[in-house]
Amino acid sequence: MFTQPNGKPLDPRADHDEWKRLLTDAGVRDARLHDARHTAATVLLLLGVRERAVMDFMGWSNTKVAERYMHVTAAMRDDIAGRLSGFLWTRE
Repeated sequence: MFTQPNGKPLDPRADHDEWKRLLTDAGVRDARLHDARHTAATVLLLLGVRERAVMDFMGWSNTKVAERYMHVTAAMRDDIAGRLSGFLWTRE
């Protein structure tokens, strides 16, 4: 939970405006603040963090939530295919 410096809840409009300003300053595409949760979960997967640890870090207790937020990327698929190929077809 994030608050203002005085401990009061964030103003939703100010929070939204700050998010949009951050995106503009970073030079990235427009996105909803909620989309950042998908990105965070997927980046953790790309870093090789185990699903259970991602769930704990993100505050999820249900694997269905993890399935909804963590996305398998083309790079992940390529890595899996390469490792599987190496395992199956490596000559000793």
